[in-house]
Amino acid sequence: MQGARTVFGRDGFTRAGVDAIAKEAGVSTRTIYNHFPQGKAELFRLIVEEGTEQIVRAQLEVIDRWLHRIRDLEADLVDFGVAWAEPLTAYPDHFAVVRQMRAEIAHLPDGLRETWEAGPARVHQALADRFGALAEEGWLRPGDPGRTARHFLHLVGGEIIDRTYYGAFPLPRPETEQLVAEGVHTFLHGCLPRD
Repeated sequence: MQGARTVFGRDGFTRAGVDAIAKEAGVSTRTIYNHFPQGKAELFRLIVEEGTEQIVRAQLEVIDRWLHRIRDLEADLVDFGVAWAEPLTAYPDHFAVVRQMRAEIAHLPDGLRETWEAGPARVHQALADRFGALAEEGWLRPGDPGRTARHFLHLVGGEIIDRTYYGAFPLPRPETEQLVAEGVHTFLHGCLPRD
């Protein structure tokens, strides 16, 4: 699995071959087919599922840890945003595969995009639920919590994702903190209750 993760992260799905995966893993191609009869498509799906599940667990933990009890909304959202960005560098192998997937999304095996999107959808729902609760508690203006969550993620994490190319070139922590703080400030400008 690790050999396949390395090769898929480097070469993508289309260019990766079972021979290259076997070489990276230090096993024969026969060994790969004995364990994964469907070859690289099966390996790729399993790697995407495994990596996605790791990221989902990490992000759900960040939501639970930082958005459970709000004391100072802006400061807590900044802390949350900084913690939210950490998986980009904590799971470099997964995000190498993500970069390749995004580049060749139209050429991936049937059903893989849906498998990949299922994990982020779970996290997005958890974040939307939490933002909905914050609106009910009076911290945020009422509205569509799903859209509120998407706006937050774009404002707080979008530039970090773009500038780091999904974690390939990490930013210094002070720069990440500044980008998050600016994103949170902009988010709150549009989402704080009006009265």
